[in-house]
Amino acid sequence: MWVTKDAPFLYTKRGVYYFSRRVPGDLKGHYKSPRIAISLRTKSKKVARARAISLAAKLDEDWLTLRWKNTGDPLQRFLHQHISSEATIASDGITLSEARELYVGAKQEGRSSTFTRAAERCTEYLIGCHGDKPIDAYTRAEVNQFRDALFDRGLSKASVKRTFNTIRAIVNFAARESGLAEIKAFSGVFIGDEDAAQTAKRASLPSDVLEAVQRSCREIDDEPRWLVALISDTGMRLSEAVGLVRKDVVLDGDHPHVKVRPHPWRPLKTRGSERVIPLAGASLWAAKRAFEATDGTFLFPRYCSQDGNKANSASGALNKWLSPRVPESCVVHSFRHSLRDRLRAVECPPDIIDRITRPRRAVDRQRPPTTPQQSPQCTSRRP
Repeated sequence: MWVTKDAPFLYTKRGVYYFSRRVPGDLKGHYKSPRIAISLRTKSKKVARARAISLAAKLDEDWLTLRWKNTGDPLQRFLHQHISSEATIASDGITLSEARELYVGAKQEGRSSTFTRAAERCTEYLIGCHGDKPIDAYTRAEVNQFRDALFDRGLSKASVKRTFNTIRAIVNFAARESGLAEIKAFSGVFIGDEDAAQTAKRASLPSDVLEAVQRSCREIDDEPRWLVALISDTGMRLSEAVGLVRKDVVLDGDHPHVKVRPHPWRPLKTRGSERVIPLAGASLWAAKRAFEATDGTFLFPRYCSQDGNKANSASGALNKWLSPRVPESCVVHSFRHSLRDRLRAVECPPDIIDRITRPRRAVDRQRPPTTPQQSPQCTSRRP
């Protein structure tokens, strides 16, 4: 077995970097082995060095704590004798669960149920790891241990980052509301670089695949397939399509179109996402079929009601149906990328493309949404 020393605390084995550090002689009794060796699960030297620095810093902190426990607190002699050492770490901050309730209570209006579930899930992860402590009582060592525990659960780097973003938002909001000083334990935690598969651009659907999917939608002719067909030629986000009502669809006149606007059961992703989208091709067929199939308020009652929309459920079901019909990297959201590619192929002006699809980066620079009458050249079904 080939092993090469590369840098302090680092060595490689078959191209994979490992962290290795000897346990100090006075602390060997606290450890099962005289040396700590851990796979860093990367072949990148840059990533390995950053992780090694983080692990080394954690060990230094742990060893300092162990030594203080063995020798007694050197700062204890400066306190009045009637004050216990526990009083020095007492906190007036609210607990993490209380912070979560405060945050959700203030922020949940107009948001879907996934917002509350995400806050509960992320905080329960931390509580399960280190207990329901005051928000200013978590140490950086505990936060790093929490990060490692999330990776041990099998979470991806993207999921770990989302978890920390949620906890940081809760803690920072609660600290401001409670008048606490800024809490830095959860800031700047090293997660690692994004995996290439996670950062890769979502693929567009090839034109022949798109046509085949739209043919299947017409053949099956049910509510889930109407939803797919509607998205395929409008570029709407799935949540936007799921939350449509009959009043949002205009089928009479020379320019059929759909109005994307906020509703109590489905807020829009960005402030500028409100727009008008022409209906043509498969999207026009789907809108007509969905409109004719229901006498109620909602265009897709299977996935939406006054209580909220079930975009996540719709996404799972539709992606499962699409999986054998599209390339591996394509999902429901790929229709959105495909429409932008098709509009560019027919030389549709970039500002019109942005007004129809409303990507986040274009929201702030756009004028009010155009009407279908103003952009007839962009109603082409495909190039």
